[in-house]
Amino acid sequence: QFLGSTEVEQPKGTEVVRDAVRKLKFARHIKKSEGQKTPKVELQISIYGVKILDPKTKEVQHNCQLHRISFCADDKTDKRIFTFICKDSESNKHLCYVFDSEKCAEEITLTIGQAFDLAYRKFLESGGKDVETRKQIAGLQKRIQELETENTELKNKVQDLENQLRITQVHTSPAGSVTPKSPSTDIFDMVPFSPISPQSSTPTRNGTQPPPVPSRSTEIKRDLFGAEPFDPFSCGAGDFPPDIQSKLDEMQEGFKMGLTLEGTVFCLDPLDSRC
Repeated sequence: QFLGSTEVEQPKGTEVVRDAVRKLKFARHIKKSEGQKTPKVELQISIYGVKILDPKTKEVQHNCQLHRISFCADDKTDKRIFTFICKDSESNKHLCYVFDSEKCAEEITLTIGQAFDLAYRKFLESGGKDVETRKQIAGLQKRIQELETENTELKNKVQDLENQLRITQVHTSPAGSVTPKSPSTDIFDMVPFSPISPQSSTPTRNGTQPPPVPSRSTEIKRDLFGAEPFDPFSCGAGDFPPDIQSKLDEMQEGFKMGLTLEGTVFCLDPLDSRC
């Protein structure tokens, strides 16, 4: 049975969890008097964390990562009550989770401790490689953003130059002689490339042949400068979080803080019929 969770001020300490257990036990007695039942949950303990699931639908209600769990304790007199403190990933507040098990509180507490040790060893074994790889990914992502910004600026400059050229052509033409430009030429008075018509069949106004136009592949799209558009292996900006290093630092700090396992006495509430 899941008595619930409540915010605590410290990540460790017997008195801290004892106060939390008292508070949640009192809340449970009030709910019982109102006819509400204490919800049952299923625990999944692995090297990735402790999941609290609905036993029927298997829906995850809480997912506590191991490096965020700092304190576990079970009741040495009751053998049913156990609790752990976990730092919330969104609010960064320390929450104390309290459970009433079927007389296996100590076994569950030890299992969480063993999972913590395994997860820490796994982190140390692969942590160096992961850190280096993710640093490179973060660096590439930053470079991608810089190139995209630079590309946008260059496109704006080209657009400005085209606008200035149009204005210049209008002002330099004789009054009244401005005629619509032939659709067969572009803004630079050049014959656009056409893969259908031969290049040598269209002379310029001075009778000379136009310079050969470099052939382009029709399968690959190119930008204004004739280069292939930059494609960073189809990696979007959202594929990798921008704060990778901070998350790794947080994991390292959480594991270094360690997990404290402690047996204590929680049955201090006179309202609890089993005490």
